Amino acid sequence: MSARFTGIPVEAFEFYERLAANNSRAWWQEHKGEYERVVRDPLLALVGELADEFGQAHLFRPYRDTRFSKDKTPLKDHQGAFVGIEDAVGYYVQISASGLMVTGGWYAPEGQQVSRFRAAVEEGAAAHVRGLVAGVEKAGFEVDTKALKTRPRGVAADHPDLDLLRFRALVATRSYDVAPWLATRKALTTVRSGWRALAEMTEWLGDHVGPGRDPADGLG
Repeated sequence: MSARFTGIPVEAFEFYERLAANNSRAWWQEHKGEYERVVRDPLLALVGELADEFGQAHLFRPYRDTRFSKDKTPLKDHQGAFVGIEDAVGYYVQISASGLMVTGGWYAPEGQQVSRFRAAVEEGAAAHVRGLVAGVEKAGFEVDTKALKTRPRGVAADHPDLDLLRFRALVATRSYDVAPWLATRKALTTVRSGWRALAEMTEWLGDHVGPGRDPADGLG
């Protein structure tokens, strides 16, 4: 059973401030225990208390994949946890030097997902999608769609839902600066209420954008 969440200590945000100036393996080895105490364990406790409602979260590794990057710093400048309901669709929470970030939706196009989204729009879901976007924006979230700058192939220039058909993602994010209340259980209620505000949109995306691959692929 996860420990009871009591807040994200101010030391968590200070840890990432110091990491920015000391991003090396040697510094990490010296401060790994601090990371576990002030960052990892509070975040595990937070998502543990949300698991009954939203599902089990995956805590990402703190290490960067530097194989194909010119930036060889070994550690990420943040720690995130993700509750996936489909490939690239789910709920996310993150701690960094900047504070707390609460996110949900479809964050990256995989496999047939863009095609499924466009099919749903073409088949009558456009007004519903607009309503979902308006709802999360009203709740204080910023929406990113990773939209194409050009017109999708085969779509008429005067298509009434051309703006939606350009979408390649639909993710909503709200950020909170470092403040004393983050060290209390208000951080938990903030994430919970944020994910609830994103639930209708996120669950619709899980149902209509679906997995990256067709579940029937590879079947006889």
